[in-house]
Amino acid sequence: MPLVRIDIGNTATPELAQLIGEVVYAAMIEIAKVPQHDKFQIITRHAAEQLIYPSEGYLGIDYTPGIIFIQVFWVTGRSTDVKKAFYRKIADDLHARTGVRKQDVFINLIDSAREDWSFGNGEMQYAPT
Repeated sequence: MPLVRIDIGNTATPELAQLIGEVVYAAMIEIAKVPQHDKFQIITRHAAEQLIYPSEGYLGIDYTPGIIFIQVFWVTGRSTDVKKAFYRKIADDLHARTGVRKQDVFINLIDSAREDWSFGNGEMQYAPT
C-alpha cells in the first residue's frame, strides 16, 4: 500500500523518470515485501529553483542539480534493517542503471497505520477487525 512521490528536475528525461519509478517499485517488492501490483506513484518535475537543497552539502554529502527526492508513505512495522536495505537498494540500483550519483538520491519514509488508507470507494479496506 505504499504511495511514492518522486520529485525530479524538469531536465530529467522521461526515460529517467520511468526508471526511477521502476527501481523504487522493485525495491519495495524485494526488500520491503510489498505485494505485487501495489504500485501507486506520483512523479513531479520541477524547475531548478523549486528543488531546494544545501549547496554546501549536509552530513558530509554534496548534492547537485540532479538531486532526486523520493518520499514513500507506507504502513508502519518495517525494521530499521529493512529500511536501511531499502535505501541502499534504491541508491545502488539507480546508480547502476542510470548513472545517477548515489549522493543525489534523497529518500524519506513516512510510516502510517493500516486504517490511514483508502484505495477507493470511500472505504477503509484495511479496517481493524
